[in-house]
Amino acid sequence: MDDLGDLSAFLQSRRAHVSPESVGVTIVGRRRVTGLRREELAQLAGVSVDYYTRLEQGRATQPSEQVLDALSRALQLDEVAREHLHKLVKQRNRRPQPTSYPATVRPQLRQLLDTMSEYPALILNHRIDVLAYNRLAGLLYCDLDQVPVADRNLARMIFLDAGRFDLYADRSSCTAESVAHLRHAAGEFPDDPALAALIGELSIGSRRFSELWAAAEVSVRGHGSQRFRHPMVGVITLHQERFMLPDGSGQELITLAPEPGSIDEDNLRLLASLGVDDSGAPRPLDQCSGKPWAAS
Repeated sequence: MDDLGDLSAFLQSRRAHVSPESVGVTIVGRRRVTGLRREELAQLAGVSVDYYTRLEQGRATQPSEQVLDALSRALQLDEVAREHLHKLVKQRNRRPQPTSYPATVRPQLRQLLDTMSEYPALILNHRIDVLAYNRLAGLLYCDLDQVPVADRNLARMIFLDAGRFDLYADRSSCTAESVAHLRHAAGEFPDDPALAALIGELSIGSRRFSELWAAAEVSVRGHGSQRFRHPMVGVITLHQERFMLPDGSGQELITLAPEPGSIDEDNLRLLASLGVDDSGAPRPLDQCSGKPWAAS
């Protein structure tokens, strides 16, 4: 696995993703590389082959904004990936300063979660650790109360407990989005040793994660549908909204809501009722007892 802020690996990977035909390059004979050659990308970006080679090899450390924008266009990067490229260059030119980020949630935010009782809501950090959640989110994620605090990381659940944690109906999409999110987080929080450790753990423990990480896709998902396959109520499709907290902590509020009047709303209500006993007190979900965090 490349370092969190590895500009060279990012450029090489994105170059391999651009088909010559899509940028008007005529293919003559057999090619030994996937995607664009260095000289082809340099020509498209309007820089010398020597300069681009030195940039990709880490020997040119201060490209101008204009050069980075030209490379972004040639590499067909979207806005998120373009910003990521600029951040990688800035990271290369400064000394890393290991930083810790808050693992706790402000009491006011916890109170807000509790007031959102009809729909699942949770707070994640940039590493996709679940820092706080309301009761319905705990039930939706198959009894999060039974998960040790240190293990409440959605990426770790997806990739390292994939055989047992099968909560996402669209697994392929969720795995790709998780890795693209962590890649973006690596650009936003390059000095976080816990993030580096998580990515190393996932790379060693999951071949699929390593493959997706090497692809160097970068994205941030703000909203959209999320389909869950819950063992007790079946498939629930919820609309996800993401609200980044403005305090620089890397924490974000995630809300999940069903379409009003839909079967998904009915299933969510059923799930809420299954999470309490006859007296109304919370109780563990029986069909989640086989999950990896169940008490032995």
